Amino acid sequence: MLFLLALASAVPAVAEAPDPLSFNLGAVSEYRYRGISQTRLKPALQGGIDYADPSGFYIGTWASTIKWIKDAGGDASVEVDLYGGYKTEVAKGLTLDVGLLQYAYPSNKLNPSANTLEVYGALSYGPVTAKYSHSTTNLFGFADSKGSGYFDVTANFDLGDGLTLTPHVGHQTVKHNSAASYTDYSLTLAKDFSGLVLSAAVVGTDADKTAYASPVNGKFMGKTTLVVGLKKSF
Repeated sequence: MLFLLALASAVPAVAEAPDPLSFNLGAVSEYRYRGISQTRLKPALQGGIDYADPSGFYIGTWASTIKWIKDAGGDASVEVDLYGGYKTEVAKGLTLDVGLLQYAYPSNKLNPSANTLEVYGALSYGPVTAKYSHSTTNLFGFADSKGSGYFDVTANFDLGDGLTLTPHVGHQTVKHNSAASYTDYSLTLAKDFSGLVLSAAVVGTDADKTAYASPVNGKFMGKTTLVVGLKKSF
């Protein structure tokens, strides 16, 4: 490492390329995924690492504290996501993003296992992204749910002065379980303070209140709520 630093200091200064490696750490008042609380309506700590190669290939990992596995009788308190893919411009202003995402819940001990693998594809044009994710395994512990799909549309509007507004709507279809299928929605306002992002989001679903009730206290995990978060990227 010292040799590399010395070598870099000896090279004439040139325009620096963006650093392909990035990190993020944060906390949220509640971890919602596709509109459903993963933390029994409680706060969560989160963080991730990403590597984006100039060629368009990328890999990354992200983790969050959770409660739902233990609430369901399992033994995992953390979700770890591992993903990789390829992103490229296929036409002027039109970007294609394809990849794989593994949701891992170490030693979750649920049957079927909560571990889930999805393949995804997304198209972005201007501020709008449409994405489809398809499970190649059972979906988050639902029995006989291989082939479930999630389609969502998200926009990201730059309001200036570090402010962004992000509306989102998605629909989760759970194969062979229509009662567990639902639509989610959110509207997020975020402010970037030089890499420190403060956000507030209204999140909700039309999910079945019985299918998505906490086994611990019976509360509905998809109710409309306000989620606030703080994330630092570096």
